[in-house]
Amino acid sequence: MDKNESLLNHIFLDTICIVIDSSLSNVFSRRPYGVAELERPVIFWCNWTLNENETSPHPNCFLLYFGISSKSSLRIPKNITRDIQQDSMPSLSETPGAINPNSGYNSATKTFHSLRPPVPLPPPSQPLSVTQYASSLLNSSTSFSPETTSFLIDAASSTRLSYSQFLTQSKSLSASLRSRFPVLTSQKVALIISPPSLHVPVLYFSLISLNIIISPANPLSTLSELAHLVKLCNPVIAFANTSVSKQLPALPLGTILIDSPEFLSMINSSRTYDVPKQIYVSQSDTAAVLFSSGTTGRVKGVELTHRNLIAVIADFYHNKRESPDGEELQQSVALFTLPLFHVFGFFMLIRGFALGETLVLMERFDFVKMLEAVEKYRVTYMPVSPPIVVAMAKSDLVAKYDLSSLRLLGSGGAALGKETSERFTARFPNVEVSQGYGMTETGGGATGMNNQEESKRYGSGGRLSASIEGKIVDPGTGEALGPGQQGELWLRGLSIMKGYVGDNAATAETLTSDGWLKTGDLCYLDSDGFLYIVDRLKELIKYKAYQVPPAELEHIIHSIPGVADVAVIPYPDEDAGQIPMAYVVRSPGSNISEREIQDFVAKQVSPYKKVRRVAFINSIPKSPAGKILRRELVNHALSGASARL
Repeated sequence: MDKNESLLNHIFLDTICIVIDSSLSNVFSRRPYGVAELERPVIFWCNWTLNENETSPHPNCFLLYFGISSKSSLRIPKNITRDIQQDSMPSLSETPGAINPNSGYNSATKTFHSLRPPVPLPPPSQPLSVTQYASSLLNSSTSFSPETTSFLIDAASSTRLSYSQFLTQSKSLSASLRSRFPVLTSQKVALIISPPSLHVPVLYFSLISLNIIISPANPLSTLSELAHLVKLCNPVIAFANTSVSKQLPALPLGTILIDSPEFLSMINSSRTYDVPKQIYVSQSDTAAVLFSSGTTGRVKGVELTHRNLIAVIADFYHNKRESPDGEELQQSVALFTLPLFHVFGFFMLIRGFALGETLVLMERFDFVKMLEAVEKYRVTYMPVSPPIVVAMAKSDLVAKYDLSSLRLLGSGGAALGKETSERFTARFPNVEVSQGYGMTETGGGATGMNNQEESKRYGSGGRLSASIEGKIVDPGTGEALGPGQQGELWLRGLSIMKGYVGDNAATAETLTSDGWLKTGDLCYLDSDGFLYIVDRLKELIKYKAYQVPPAELEHIIHSIPGVADVAVIPYPDEDAGQIPMAYVVRSPGSNISEREIQDFVAKQVSPYKKVRRVAFINSIPKSPAGKILRRELVNHALSGASARL
């Protein structure tokens, strides 16, 4: 270690410093930046250089320093400088070509650029986990009190965990796991199957801090579905509640029951373990494998790196919503109706931690209990799927509860129709509905709305996030299109997945060589840069924000005696968004009924994958290549035609 490096280490140990590039002062002016709870506080956004030939700071930088410990006699040398690194998409002024400032469209490259301000990010080479990064954002809040602010509340029992208690339990669990499973090392996979509870976020943060890849799954998964997930992600250990643990196959390190006294002792152990001191986490390491359905087969495992998730959280943090008068919104109390294994619930959990929010968790969704929780806990914000917005707009039950604290609904997971948005707003004029668009493959949100004015764009998914650029591509010709033209949406940016675990072919089909993600959605971006989803090029059915692959249901129905052919389509439903509907061709002499088919499928799939409608036809329309022409079937179903195909 040379003299300069030693000096810098000393500075890092004893000082919290901030350097702001004056040319980007508008980006950094919202609040001071804090440091994660690390063995050695690290300034994430910059690289320090000590230039012996310079006696003054870089002309575009100025140094603010404070918090030098009383034990230190260190003086800050004048020749220490620091340059801000912006690892984000190029700003409009930096990108070559003619860029429209309203739409963000670059006519030279035929790409759409984000209209959001640049977001500061840590250098990619900085060892850093997404939870450490979230902690650094949390600690920068000047009004935040970890001892008194509740992070988690169980909606049913009212049990609370303060931020301080949450971090203590997470560190205790890390120490227990390291002691009990020394072979549970970096980049091993842990499968997690549990309904939402106060223990699940503790488990997520503990495992991520140990650089263990977390892979949460739906607790309603069947035995065959779980076997497929295990084959995909190859976990060495599982964490599950008692009700589903018996369905898991044997794993090298076994299964720990989250609802057992054993787990309680692990999170409340007196052991201490200094995670940052012992564990090296590269931002390029995989943080999570989340499950997403493919268009031609079964579930795929989406690899998301720490860097992917850091980019998502950074965008939410630095583009926080503001009230109409320009003041930041008060600390929110968020009611989670979302499953924590879903990408929406997963990244919203980490986001809530970074923002210092209070999260109220429901183990199972129940509409009445949701309304009760809003009233009891004075909920200000709910991330929801569109069916909840529909229910609140239609149900007479809402009049029985005091929902006056509610200020914002963040709708995601599926498109929210213009009529539903208008109907909800008419009933709740003081509640803003903010829509966004994202996929598991984008780490969650890729577009969104940042203020009330944007939220008035009913039917839109909002504007591109700061670290994302987009392209609209003609599915037939591959030509990139301009504003207002419909085509497949392609996305590229820092939050785009690493790939599908163990499936190079699917990864190559979805990601181009230059990093574009083919979403499979037919969309357009308007002249103001707002995204609109027209239809799905993909064949996934979105049932209450869950993804249901038709091919999986077709495979099951094909196995039923008396079925000659089958095609499954999405059928529009106001409450669920879409429901699976099967068109079935009976074998000669077969009298198989709709109920028999529905019951057969229901025994083999999760509840959200059940076939809700069945129609019998003479033949399935197909292309010359044998591909099912689902659009013809959808049109037939919507027309209500009695004629047989």
